Amino acid sequence: MSNLQLRVISAVVLAVVTLGLTWLGGLPFRLLCAAMTILIFYEWTRMCRPVAATGLGLLPEALLLVFVGALVAGLPASWLLLLVAVMVVVTVVVASMRQPSMRQAGQWDASGLAYAGISGLSLALLRDGDHSGLVAILFLFAVVWATDIAAYFVGRAVGGPKLAPSISPGKTQSGALGGAVGGVVAGLLLAAAAGAGNLAVLGVVALVLSLVSQAGDLFESWVKRRHNRKDSGTLIPGHGGVMDRVDGLVAAAFALYVIGWISATADHSAQGLFPA
Repeated sequence: MSNLQLRVISAVVLAVVTLGLTWLGGLPFRLLCAAMTILIFYEWTRMCRPVAATGLGLLPEALLLVFVGALVAGLPASWLLLLVAVMVVVTVVVASMRQPSMRQAGQWDASGLAYAGISGLSLALLRDGDHSGLVAILFLFAVVWATDIAAYFVGRAVGGPKLAPSISPGKTQSGALGGAVGGVVAGLLLAAAAGAGNLAVLGVVALVLSLVSQAGDLFESWVKRRHNRKDSGTLIPGHGGVMDRVDGLVAAAFALYVIGWISATADHSAQGLFPA
């Protein structure tokens, strides 16, 4: 079986499973987010730890398990964010007490806890259990997936100057622009199909999410290049690791959550970005 066939089969399976659990919402979706959180941290530490142990023992893993338990239990956003902050602070403080050669590894572990934790909670809190949460997460998927697909095909067809050659040599400026256009179009189509009325606002939101997702992709590429890795892992046939598939998604999910929170805070009478 060719690599392209593996990529297509893996992508279809992942999409079906993800959309199915997204439709169910609630506990099934939180379990998906918990699994993703664990796998992201696992791949992060496999990339960033210079040796098998960090000098911190199993402290980072223990902290992550506490967070995952809270995520699955459905704790409020304020508690989950507080847990992420506590995980990071505790890991940094303990790492600072170790010998200098272990401190940088501990700092990477702290960064990984923040990245994995925020990734999991953003998706879980966006979906929640109501109809507006379902529309919000589907809007997110539409924008991010369309951005990836359009960027790939436009970049290959048009080519031109590189976007960030020192970080990701394969990405082009034409691909980034094509991805942004594709993301906005897909987001607006999804919003219109869901009956959202504020399409102009959602068009701007889709553009922001597309740009953030591409920035998230570049960030993960920087981390891999920083540690001389081509892929974050080998879990997904033809695609690499989990981080390779969700780097842009989790960045955009956090951005959408923040945008939604700001919107709700600014106007308490508003019904939100998406129809209830």
